[in-house]
Amino acid sequence: MRPILSAAAIAMASYLIVAGLVGCAVGPDFKAPAAPAVTGFTPEKTLPDTAGTNGPHGVSQHFITDMDIPAQWWRVFHSEPLNRLIEQAIAANPNLAAAQAALRQAQENAYAQRGSYFPIVTGAFNASRNLTPTASETPFSITGSPYYTLITPQLNVSFVPDVFGANRRAVESLTALARNEEFQLEATYLTLTANVVTGVIQEASLRGQIAATLETVRVESRLLNILRRQQVLGQAAGADVAAQEAALAQAQLTLPPLQKQLAQQRDALTVLAGHFPSEAIAATFQLEDLALPIDLPVSLPSKLVRQRPDVRAAEEMLHSASALIGQAVAARLPQIILTGDIGNSPTASGTFLVPGTNFWTIAGGITTPLFDFGTLLHKQRAARAAFEQAGAQYRATVLSAFQNVTDALHALQTDANALASATAAGKAAARSLSIVQRQLALGQVAYLALLNAQNAYQQVRLALVQADANRLADTAALFQALGGGWWNLTDDQLATQGISTSPTP
Repeated sequence: MRPILSAAAIAMASYLIVAGLVGCAVGPDFKAPAAPAVTGFTPEKTLPDTAGTNGPHGVSQHFITDMDIPAQWWRVFHSEPLNRLIEQAIAANPNLAAAQAALRQAQENAYAQRGSYFPIVTGAFNASRNLTPTASETPFSITGSPYYTLITPQLNVSFVPDVFGANRRAVESLTALARNEEFQLEATYLTLTANVVTGVIQEASLRGQIAATLETVRVESRLLNILRRQQVLGQAAGADVAAQEAALAQAQLTLPPLQKQLAQQRDALTVLAGHFPSEAIAATFQLEDLALPIDLPVSLPSKLVRQRPDVRAAEEMLHSASALIGQAVAARLPQIILTGDIGNSPTASGTFLVPGTNFWTIAGGITTPLFDFGTLLHKQRAARAAFEQAGAQYRATVLSAFQNVTDALHALQTDANALASATAAGKAAARSLSIVQRQLALGQVAYLALLNAQNAYQQVRLALVQADANRLADTAALFQALGGGWWNLTDDQLATQGISTSPTP
């Protein structure tokens, strides 16, 4: 057995010597891109508080610079049914399960590549029964019999020292890809939770619009009854009654599309929770059941690139592309191969390890590309181009991330203004309609005044519901745009996601 130990020792010693001499791998050493040199998300240096108005979601919102984001950010809406629905989605959504499996695959690939740092030991065992031709001048065998058994157990040790760091770059690239999948998982988690929150708000908005439309239908029906009574008394013309019947039908016509959207939104939420549409979720959502957060976080621009999972994933793709350049460079340089074999080849099972039946080999070799018609050179250039592409994609992802935050901040300001205007318009339209209804009942106004008041009231009620929902939805969009607080996940929450350790923001 001494030759095997010698081969392994020679291989390991060669690796350590070469590694000590070389000291580093060929190719560029990756450096994470610097944070953008900007101090804010909007041209304004400070973000003013949003407008405020009366109503459950009319409170003024404040923007807090560098305020941290909780991992379960959706709890700021203070809705237990929403919290439970998100828990169901995290536990059962197949997209999250697929992202978890992709992460495990990438991690195992990185672990597998690390094995190339060490010698590979293989074993073989061959046995055969043989007959020597009796007419041959060669002696039959050591026993003089033409029949003999050949048994050959063998061990092989092979080792490729990582002289120029090709394997180190390969491990580096695959580790970066595993980190990419880790951030892709965080992005899937963030997208899933944000989609549930947005879907719940959309359902609540549709319910509010349906309720407003039903109220409009009831108002229109009462007015039609008034006109019909006045027609009997000779105080209203048939044309006015017909016009009111058309107005009622028009209001009723807007209900089916809203009901269709609500049914489809319920289906979407059920699927997000990992269930079939026939297994409808039990909870229903109304706008008044959701609280509007007052204090909103605004991360520092330098922190956003460390918080956004998509930016971090793009950075790891850039890192992987950088390592592949070194791998392509190393492929153009010499490669050392060390091998060792030892075995025994007796002609009978009882003659193992007897003198004359052992064999061993220790060998070393070096290979280097001499002429390949530019194949390896062009592969190196392709790796460099892939790195430049990944760099451009990273910059595009960063720009998109900043745009998402800025869009959400602008939307929250305009949402507050829209809600304040809609609230004031709603109160005015309700007072106007009430006055016109009384005047019509007393015969003091014509039907046209009533029709105008009706239309204004209907439009304002729908606008108020939509403005209310937009404010809630854009609040959720801000939390999503800032990264969703994944860096504050506990170990138990990470385990639920399929991550063993928390990434650092």
